[in-house]
Amino acid sequence: MTPPVQPYVGRFAPSPTGPLHFGSLVAATGSYLDARHHGGRWLLRIEDVDAPRCIPGAAEGILRTLERFGFEWDGEPVWQSRRTTAYADALERLKAGGHAYACACTRRELAEAPLARDGSRIYPGTCRNGPPPGRLARAWRVRVAGSIAFDDAVQGAQEEDLERELGDFVVLRADGLFAYQLAVVVDDADAGVTHVVRGADLLDSTGRQRYLQRLLGMAELHYAHLPLATNAAGEKLSKQTLASAIDEQPAAAALLAALAFLGQNPPSQLAGATLAEIWQWARAHWSLARVPRRHAIPAPGLQGFPPPTTEKSNG
Repeated sequence: MTPPVQPYVGRFAPSPTGPLHFGSLVAATGSYLDARHHGGRWLLRIEDVDAPRCIPGAAEGILRTLERFGFEWDGEPVWQSRRTTAYADALERLKAGGHAYACACTRRELAEAPLARDGSRIYPGTCRNGPPPGRLARAWRVRVAGSIAFDDAVQGAQEEDLERELGDFVVLRADGLFAYQLAVVVDDADAGVTHVVRGADLLDSTGRQRYLQRLLGMAELHYAHLPLATNAAGEKLSKQTLASAIDEQPAAAALLAALAFLGQNPPSQLAGATLAEIWQWARAHWSLARVPRRHAIPAPGLQGFPPPTTEKSNG
C-alpha cells in the first residue's frame, strides 16, 4: 500500500534584529506562495534565540509589517525564546547518544583554523576526546562524520563533507545560549514542518540541520533556497548593509517587485492593482520552477521588473 502523502507545512522565521527589508519580503513571499500553492499551512516563527542580537520591539514590528502586506499565517506565532526546554531536551538526547561533547576552546584559539563555506571556522577537533587538562568546558559541540547530500528545489544537487568542510559544530554556546542550528531543527520537527523555502544565505546551514535531524531521529525536510537580493555593491541586503525597511515602500509595488525578482513575471496590468488582486494573481500563477537559481542578484527598484536575466532552475 502506498503511504499517504504528508500534508505540506511551510514556515517563515525572521529574526527580530531590525525591520523587514526587501530580501525579507522575497523570502516571505516565496515561502508563503509555495505553501498556499500546495494547499498547505504556513507558520510564523520569531527566531529570537540569539537574545543579544534582538532589538526590543522589532518582533512586533515584523508582525505588523507582514499583516500590512497581506500575509496570513496559520496558528499563533512561535517564539524561540520560550522554547529553551525543548532545546535542552534535544541536547540531552545528543549527549546520551554519544553525539555531543564539551568544548573548552575560545574563538581566539580557533582564529587560525580554515574557513568553512559560510565563514565559520572549521573545528580542528581539539576537545573531541575531552578538554585539555585544567580547562573548563565552555560549549557543547556535535561530533560529525560522513557527508550530507540533498537536492535543493532551486539550487539543485548539494553535497557537503562534514568533517573536511565543516568540522564539529556548536549546539550550546559558551554564553549558555542554544545555537541556531539546534533550535531551528527542533522547532521545525515539533511544528511538523515539511518544506523549508528560504534565502540562499542559509544554504550552507542545511547540511548541519539535516545531520541533526538524522541524529535526533527526525524527518528530513524538503528545501528550496531562493536567490538573495543584493545592493549596488553586491552585498546581501541586511541591517548591516543599511537595507531600507520595507515599510517605507507602498505594499502593492513592493510585492510586485518581489514577485518579479522571484521570476514570476507579473503582467504590467497589475501595476495599478490592489494588494488583494496581486495576491490573487500570485497564488494562481506561482511556479517554483521559474525562480532564478543564482544565489544573489541585484534587487530591482520597486517598479523595476522584470528582474535581470538569470539562469533558471528546473524546479
